[in-house]
Amino acid sequence: MKVQGKTIVVTGGGSGIGRELVLTLLARGAKVAAVDINEEALQETVKLAGDNGSKISTHIVNITDKAAVEALPAQVIEKHGSVDGVINNAGIIQPFVRVNDLSYNDIDRVFKVNFDGTLYMVKSFLPHFLKRPEAHILNVASMGGFLPVPGQSIYGAAKSAVKLFTEALYAELMNTNVHVTIVFPGAIATNITANSGIDIPKSAEGDQKKSGMKTLPASEAAKQILDAMEKNKFRALIGSDAKFMDFIYRLSPKFATGFIAKKMAGLLK
Repeated sequence: MKVQGKTIVVTGGGSGIGRELVLTLLARGAKVAAVDINEEALQETVKLAGDNGSKISTHIVNITDKAAVEALPAQVIEKHGSVDGVINNAGIIQPFVRVNDLSYNDIDRVFKVNFDGTLYMVKSFLPHFLKRPEAHILNVASMGGFLPVPGQSIYGAAKSAVKLFTEALYAELMNTNVHVTIVFPGAIATNITANSGIDIPKSAEGDQKKSGMKTLPASEAAKQILDAMEKNKFRALIGSDAKFMDFIYRLSPKFATGFIAKKMAGLLK
């Protein structure tokens, strides 16, 4: 679905990939409803949009609040007149600890933001999309949604749930006007750790540098994600690391699991 002239909702629009998605959508001629829990961050996104800022509506919403999400479509339609797509980008990671040391509060929080938030957004907007000539749902999973990463087991499980949910949604909507895309970003240069309230162990930062894995700029990730959306792709891998690990994991899940465990061993030191 070409985004020019369309109204697209972006969660996590106040920072990172979400902010770059908002700015890139505007540059491609779309109107944007930017959703985030952080009002100050959203206003910074509007400021960065410059002259395009008039085409943005900002919505301070906690996507784990089902009632607040259910009220969002009407607010977006009131502002823009219609709504044509949603990019479920908002997400958080977990503390870098083993499952044995992870609290149930952290587990619940990670699942609520990454999976429940995505589910609420889809359920709330889909009835409106089915009435449009064409619409699109794009859900952002993670490389960790198909590849187990030590110290991110629950985050990976939540993103894996997003993966399977999105693929099943694609199958259910195949004969409708609603396109569905799942994307798997690898290592992207964002502030997701800070936004998640998490500190990366210094040993892990060193291991990442030694591994040779380079982070993809958030602006380039946003471009690739929107290219996938406009081409109505079923699945897109964002970044060379995601593409490489997807290939390795398909060849041998056990080898790939051991490989990434060694590369990221510092996460659990």
